[in-house]
Amino acid sequence: MSDRSLDAAYFEGIFASDDDPWQLASSAYERAKFDQTIAALGDCRYRRAIEIGCAHGVLTARLLAHCDTLLAIDISAAAIAKARSRLGTKPGLTLARMAFPREAPPATGFELAVLSEVAYYWSDEDLERAAQWLETHVDSGGYILLVHYTGETDYPQSGDRAVGFLKDALGEAVAEERGDRHDRYRLDLWRRR
Repeated sequence: MSDRSLDAAYFEGIFASDDDPWQLASSAYERAKFDQTIAALGDCRYRRAIEIGCAHGVLTARLLAHCDTLLAIDISAAAIAKARSRLGTKPGLTLARMAFPREAPPATGFELAVLSEVAYYWSDEDLERAAQWLETHVDSGGYILLVHYTGETDYPQSGDRAVGFLKDALGEAVAEERGDRHDRYRLDLWRRR
């Protein structure tokens, strides 16, 4: 565990050296994980959603099919540029560079917040900030969907610790709807009380 979140420079370096640094667009593992992520949403349609940590938009494209409006944010300007190139202009989609949770959209009323492979990049302080934002910006009855790798990393947190920290920080504000463990990742779906 580290007391510092990974910063924008770290991610700019990642995207500068590789167009698809985590093989999000090419890996069978990532495709299967995204299939499970979308399946967790069920047949619901979300009026307003946010994807925190959209990278270059592979999951974003699939989420948009379930949302009237989707705000997809990432700390990396290069990632946002790649997402714009991948997705073009789509009705209901807004892409923005934002260093969440230190920079966060002021808007409230989200019915869905997706955090896929992002929370383990944050310090405890930023996990606390993220929990506070989720509690005040995701509508009562809305959903928070988290998907995180559970293996060893050199990030500030492990996937299990980051998700556990967020769950503890949110406390009674959320109810667990689903907690699935897969071979190399976990998928957690919480409902805002």
